Amino acid sequence: MAFIFSGDDVCQATTPTPIPAPYWVAFSPSSANLIGIALDESGLPVDKEWLGVLSGNQLNTSDRNFSNPIATVYSGHQFGLWAGQLGDGRAILLGDIADQELQLKGAGITRFSRMGDGRAVIRSSIREFLCSEAMSALGIPTTRALSIVGSDLPVRRETVETAAVCARLAPSFLRIGHFEHFASLDDVDRLREFADYLIQYHYPDSQNADEPYLSLFQEICARNARLVAQWQAVGFCHGVLNSDNISILGLTMDYGPFGFLDQFQIDHICNHSDQGGRYAYHRQPQIMHWNMACLASAMIPLMADKSDEALAQDQLRSALEQFPVIYAQTWQSLFRKKLGFTTSQEGDIALIERLLQAMHDSKVDFTNFFRSLGRLRIGEAISQNSLRDEFIDRESIDQWFSDYVERLKVESCPDEVRQDAMNQINPKYILRNHLAQTAIEKAQEKDFSEVAKLLQILSKPFDEQSEYESYSMAPPPNAQAVEVSCSS
Repeated sequence: MAFIFSGDDVCQATTPTPIPAPYWVAFSPSSANLIGIALDESGLPVDKEWLGVLSGNQLNTSDRNFSNPIATVYSGHQFGLWAGQLGDGRAILLGDIADQELQLKGAGITRFSRMGDGRAVIRSSIREFLCSEAMSALGIPTTRALSIVGSDLPVRRETVETAAVCARLAPSFLRIGHFEHFASLDDVDRLREFADYLIQYHYPDSQNADEPYLSLFQEICARNARLVAQWQAVGFCHGVLNSDNISILGLTMDYGPFGFLDQFQIDHICNHSDQGGRYAYHRQPQIMHWNMACLASAMIPLMADKSDEALAQDQLRSALEQFPVIYAQTWQSLFRKKLGFTTSQEGDIALIERLLQAMHDSKVDFTNFFRSLGRLRIGEAISQNSLRDEFIDRESIDQWFSDYVERLKVESCPDEVRQDAMNQINPKYILRNHLAQTAIEKAQEKDFSEVAKLLQILSKPFDEQSEYESYSMAPPPNAQAVEVSCSS
């Protein structure tokens, strides 16, 4: 159910601004199936009116009417500093479809554009489209991408690019920043309206809790703790974990300067605008925890009047302390599975940490190493294991492999069974920056075939797909320095 409240202090009726001569760039069959859009043999909607709707040029298809599009207000912390009022500067919520909210990103100026042009470009839209669908296929909670519609309308960023509109889906696009906004205005009525909406439609188990708002906060924390642990386990870096980019439903959202790790570096920074490394890979859990603290501060007025504010603070602080516990439990479980462990043994975490340190020291490809690790055979001599060639300190890694084999023997699991299990958690295909860049460059020449191919490959990230073997390889040296920023 779309989050639509009366009053322009929350949202404003906003009609998308049309783009000239729209054309399809990409369309996701999986997302179309999610909301019941019938497709033709070419993989595009049977109802041709969808091109007009998803470009922002009209509000009706043959059987659907999106008559009340809106943009919402929110505030937030950006790079650790209070930024004040923000809002949907270029995102317009069309309405509901099959229990999902349908939103257009790049469909024109809203009240909250803050001097921006309200547009998105084909470069950033392709990256968001592909990564949204790739994350879903990896089993990681995320907003979804339905389509990209392009236009030759020029848009200026660092250079002049062409416009695109990306259609996104989510059960709700609410974010921490919505709570922060009304907390900053001391508007407890609106805060309560937000919280009650979430409990009714998205967190019904909190309805009957002794403290419904405390329960709501606990559930939001738990979802986001598990989410960031899943990011770490696949080597995903979000890039801009501002509080206004954090989903209240624990979804990955607002794909900007993201990146998957190629060479493993614990302190990798994927966003070259992040000069201080606030959102580096190893800091993501800490920053997500910090964002949950921002949410806790915003929810204090829901749980207390002036006489018992201290009690509310203590309750929220205690709930917040569970975040690192849930994160650690999830992270440890995921990395045990990545190594093929089905049981928990003393020394497992030390073994994992030794491996990650060795990978960091030798800049080993994160995805390919874990995928290849499943091929290890317990009876094979360590000297025959080609993975050791990836490491600089051969003696140290040989000792690690020796310890790892001994640990595997505790599992009493046949090699083939273990490999099958490891291949279901260690993907072979991720959206590497150089692959996305190739698709973008072709798309800028009106060749969208590589976008479609990547979507197909990334929809089955755990399958071998031998015909696409080259797409699983680490980037060549001349493609390792692809940089992304907040300039989308």
